[in-house]
Amino acid sequence: MLSDIQIAQQAKMLPIVQVAAKLGIAEENIDQYGRYKAKLSLGLIDSLANNADGNLILVTAITPTPAGEGKSTTTVGLAQGIAQLDKKVIVALREPSLGPCMGVKGGAAGGGYSQVVPMEDINLHFTGDIHAVTTAHNLLSAMLDNHLQQGNGLNIDPRKITWKRVLDMNDRALRNIIIGLGGKAHGIPREDGFDISVASEVMAILCLATSISDLKARLAKIIVAYDHQDNPVTAGMLNAQGAMAALLKEAIKPNLVQTLENVPALIHGGPFANIAHGCNSVMATQTALKLADYVITEAGFGADLGAEKFFDIKCRYANLKPKAVVLVATVRALKMHGGVPKTNLTSENVAAVNAGLVNLEKHIENIKKYNLPLVVAINIFSQDTEAELQAIYQACERLGVEVALSDVFAQGGAGGLDLARKVIKLVDSNAANFQPLYPNELALKDKATKIAQEIYGAKAVTFAKEASTALAKFEALGYGHLPICMAKTQYSFSDDASLIGRPEGFTLNVRNAKISAGAGFIVLLTGDIMTMPGLPKLPAAEKIDIDESGVISGLF
Repeated sequence: MLSDIQIAQQAKMLPIVQVAAKLGIAEENIDQYGRYKAKLSLGLIDSLANNADGNLILVTAITPTPAGEGKSTTTVGLAQGIAQLDKKVIVALREPSLGPCMGVKGGAAGGGYSQVVPMEDINLHFTGDIHAVTTAHNLLSAMLDNHLQQGNGLNIDPRKITWKRVLDMNDRALRNIIIGLGGKAHGIPREDGFDISVASEVMAILCLATSISDLKARLAKIIVAYDHQDNPVTAGMLNAQGAMAALLKEAIKPNLVQTLENVPALIHGGPFANIAHGCNSVMATQTALKLADYVITEAGFGADLGAEKFFDIKCRYANLKPKAVVLVATVRALKMHGGVPKTNLTSENVAAVNAGLVNLEKHIENIKKYNLPLVVAINIFSQDTEAELQAIYQACERLGVEVALSDVFAQGGAGGLDLARKVIKLVDSNAANFQPLYPNELALKDKATKIAQEIYGAKAVTFAKEASTALAKFEALGYGHLPICMAKTQYSFSDDASLIGRPEGFTLNVRNAKISAGAGFIVLLTGDIMTMPGLPKLPAAEKIDIDESGVISGLF
């Protein structure tokens, strides 16, 4: 079979004006970025306000393993399957980050015959949104340090600056740095560091903002430091929000592309799922709901991270009411959760599948806590056996959940027709009665404990002194109503990546907390989560190349 990039490069793409026309969008309502990419105008988005909403379907997955689950591929393939049933459908996805693309992960636009295209553009610079986020973030950093240099009228304590710089690349050498060296003319010396751009609060704000005015209001609330009396200092106090919003004026517009089967796709925003809230933008999702009868979206990593944050942060703020959930699993990944190493996954092992099913079952239980119907999509591989598949069927039958085989990687939309029909049936059943896991008024520690115990299955939660102090401070400042955004490993329900399957009896350890006041959530740091990843021993970048004709190879 051809590689993903080879398949993408052979795609017969429609001009983006024709893709827009499928949605009833006139050419004057899109800003074209070449022949196959465009941004939706803000005027168009405003004009759709009175349209009825379509049906929102979330695609999520079991806890990730090195075997792969295929969540993005299933998302795209499901949309293509629904389109083949003559339904009006849109895909709504996140934008890939350059850091993971050049590091471990490779491309992030689906796979096989269920991809969004132009694949190379989407995975590399796309329409410049992440660059705009990087620039807006670093403008605030520059204005903050300039304020210190120019007399520090806000009485900022340099030891209590919380705002780092960002770069859209995995670069561990920049995690901890010293700036302002070289003498008085070159700034105030202090400790600083870099996060990856998609971990920036500016990215989270971009993805939760509903308009330019909302964007500016949220940017102004960003807490960058504390003064010598321990009062918060915000971006608004530095008068940075206007210029930051100006830098984001194009980035706030959703990006329109297409799948390999010419299904419209909105790809916009990309906050990390294990650091931030891991969802595409509210504007893209809300706009998609006004344009199509079915909107297929996804949330990052497993359901314990991505789906929980989608439900408890994004849906809470945007008043979204999802109608159904697709939970993606593979026989291969379930074997790994059952204790089989990646090198032994090709041999039949029903016992290992049964042992790993506890992970799938826990995710099913969690989704039901949000009063949402779901279907399990088994992303199939050629080495899967009937006995192994039967083990999954039987487990889902015990829990009263539908199962559909998905072969969208090899067959595109045709391989997702069974899944598409079952999703439509779930939506038509009107069984959804969505509600968040916890109310706004619950104390911050109680919110964290509820997530840890009900979603992760923790026995208890401990809070380090730094975390307890920070949470008490945030509540005293009036931020106790904000939702929790847990920064946790994606590889386990716990904060220990080695605890696969369904760990029980563990304690979740919260080591610190930080506030994203503009985005509107409290980030709890657990385990050894890094906000600036490093490159692996063999970076994906070493395999990427381009020839004299401009054809890229090795991207995925």
